[in-house]
Amino acid sequence: MHAPGNGPVFAIYYSVLAVFGVPANLMTIVILSRGRCGLSGCITLYLVSMAVTDLLVIITAVILSRLRAIYFPVSFLSTTPGCSLVIVLSCASRDSSVWLTVAFTFDRFIAICCQELKMRYCIEKTATVVIGMVCMLCCLKNIPFYFIFEPMYITNNVPWYCSIKEITYVSVPWRVFDWLDRILTPCLPFILILLLNVLTVRHILAASRARRRLRAHSNGEKQSDPEMESRRKSIVLLFAISGSFLLLWLTYVVNFLFVQITGNNYSIGSNSNDPKFILQESGYMLQLFSSCTNTCIYAGTQTKFREELKDAIKYSFNLITKWHK
Repeated sequence: MHAPGNGPVFAIYYSVLAVFGVPANLMTIVILSRGRCGLSGCITLYLVSMAVTDLLVIITAVILSRLRAIYFPVSFLSTTPGCSLVIVLSCASRDSSVWLTVAFTFDRFIAICCQELKMRYCIEKTATVVIGMVCMLCCLKNIPFYFIFEPMYITNNVPWYCSIKEITYVSVPWRVFDWLDRILTPCLPFILILLLNVLTVRHILAASRARRRLRAHSNGEKQSDPEMESRRKSIVLLFAISGSFLLLWLTYVVNFLFVQITGNNYSIGSNSNDPKFILQESGYMLQLFSSCTNTCIYAGTQTKFREELKDAIKYSFNLITKWHK
């Protein structure tokens, strides 16, 4: 837990993030839910669930937490129960988004590398169960966060703002919980996604070489390969999503490792030009930005999604024009 950065840079950045992120994720949910993008039902379920959790991250972590603190520092959500609830919801939606990315990466790993298991695992029923379990476990895992805060002060019997209880710094169970939280998000997902991508790349390279030799021997070198073309599109989508996650969470992971190794964390009240502050806030800003990138990835890698997006934008523009008239 940390105090969000305050100032014009943060106000502008988080405002732009909210203005772009909310409609982008809403449009993604609507387009993918219509099932006209040429994706399998299994992939569509994962992508829709990721868009929903990304939208929740924007609402809870950006709008209700950071923008609320900047523009409305005194409100109902500034009370201790209010800000505690927002923190729990932010962490739960963040964890769900991260682990659904892991689940999607694992699903594509099975589809590409494990053909015998593919028919049993890469189906809509399995995807529904996995998505439900991931979201439920992430919600349960973050409930303890509601109880680690105490009010900074009490006015007219109303507790205001959230301060971490001192016992959480010395209590062994709380310290273990804090370590598990940091390991589960994002360190373990970061390692799993990187490992799965490496294994997938190795399998693809080996399979491609074998397939080229086989086709060159039977049909000639220049024959097209529809199966490889279809697989290529799936691979591009997988690597774009997981690669974006790894890149945008890298600063956060580096900051976490730096703090754990050196024990030299940024302290509230220090100079905002402090490199430790810059590293910490950059990590959080890039982490939240990752909740807005998938729409751009789908538009850049999926032709049918791009066409549906253009139609949706034209339809929205026509509605606005008619409304003004």
